[in-house]
Amino acid sequence: MCTACACGTETARTEAPAEAGTADGRTYSVSGMTCGHCVSSVSGEIGKVGGVTGVAVDLPTGSVTVNGSGFTDEEIRAAVEQAGYALASRS
Repeated sequence: MCTACACGTETARTEAPAEAGTADGRTYSVSGMTCGHCVSSVSGEIGKVGGVTGVAVDLPTGSVTVNGSGFTDEEIRAAVEQAGYALASRS
């Protein structure tokens, strides 16, 4: 059972891997994600931020790559927190 979101799913499901260092993307580290439901929650909230054109999550590493333009790190932080997780850093 997922302890981060209590969704009842097994841990270790992975969504599309993030590609660190993409020219048009910013990579963040999000703590607390443990399952596919967590990934969906974070991706969904970040996807609502204006200017975001894509979100890729690497669950095992906690990396989230956000593509697009016109958004701020603070907007991404707020979206991650709205999903119930914490933005650890940006690389």
